[in-house]
Amino acid sequence: MNALGALEPFVTAWRNVAPAQTTEEDSAGQCGVCDYAIDDEQHDHLVDLEDRALLCACAPCAALFAQSGTAATSGQRYARVPTRVMVDPTFQLEDAQWNALAIPVRLAFLFYNSRLARWVALYPSPGGAAEAEPPADALSALQTSTRLIGAIAPDVEGLMVYGRRGGKLESFIAPIDTCYRLVGEVRLHWQGINGGDQVWQRIEAFFAELRARATAFVPRGTA
Repeated sequence: MNALGALEPFVTAWRNVAPAQTTEEDSAGQCGVCDYAIDDEQHDHLVDLEDRALLCACAPCAALFAQSGTAATSGQRYARVPTRVMVDPTFQLEDAQWNALAIPVRLAFLFYNSRLARWVALYPSPGGAAEAEPPADALSALQTSTRLIGAIAPDVEGLMVYGRRGGKLESFIAPIDTCYRLVGEVRLHWQGINGGDQVWQRIEAFFAELRARATAFVPRGTA
């Protein structure tokens, strides 16, 4: 059985801790803040921290909230989702470190929720995003192993982790909308107990794209 085969029993209510799926269909080609018309294919996203939702955004609104600092420090309602994907070439996430986080599958992402003042771990399932509760000591230990954790922007980026059966774990800083895109792929294409070939092809294609986008993380002051 594939690693996601037994996920459905773990599905929990998660909208109070995590952004909902992007509101692409509801926005009908409009900015979620000012209703200005936007390109359906090419536009930015914002996280609405009050409603825990991802909104489509026009370029002026995206620029406004990008310039206002992080929502966690400024107290603003909206935070712009960045586009960067990064890896730490000096770091290899080990199975023991991942197991210590108490996440039941090797496909998940973690992000810092500034409103709850804690890390949230979510993983795709046939029913949507399911939540796990990583122990604080395991998260602290992981943070000492790679500076990727400290570089993640609260609310708008996550640490995405994937490990094929029998393979090494991969870890990326990824935009939160990208993380949720994978959740949508799994929910839409999952079939039967093991998911079916199509969903695993989608997962592999997703991570191939992520690897192609990724750049090496360089901590500040070391460039």
